[in-house]
Amino acid sequence: QVQLVESGGGLVQAGGSLRLSCAASGRTLGRFTMGWFRQAPGKERAFLAAISGSGLRTDYGDSVKGRFTISRDNAKNTVYLQMNSLKPEDTAVYYCATVRDRFTRSRDYDYWGQGTQVTVSS
Repeated sequence: QVQLVESGGGLVQAGGSLRLSCAASGRTLGRFTMGWFRQAPGKERAFLAAISGSGLRTDYGDSVKGRFTISRDNAKNTVYLQMNSLKPEDTAVYYCATVRDRFTRSRDYDYWGQGTQVTVSS
């Protein structure tokens, strides 16, 4: 079992920045892809970013490419999402997730955190 806990969400003005963290426990995640998703009210959960177990491979959704950066610290079993140039449409609940031995944009991840709210005011 893997437990994931997100933190770092909150209220920020448009154009501002936030850094989300996702701390994992239960397993060491060196072979696990880590992903970030978000879900706004009335919308499906959408892929934002993924990073391979080694950290050498990353992928981003079109809506956040160039603004968000995913990174990980395997020694701390933690993944981060640095979010810059935030827009009101970035308002959503943000989730981290993990899956072993696959690198994917799909929602087919094995473990999910409880989510953290990000609200961007105009």
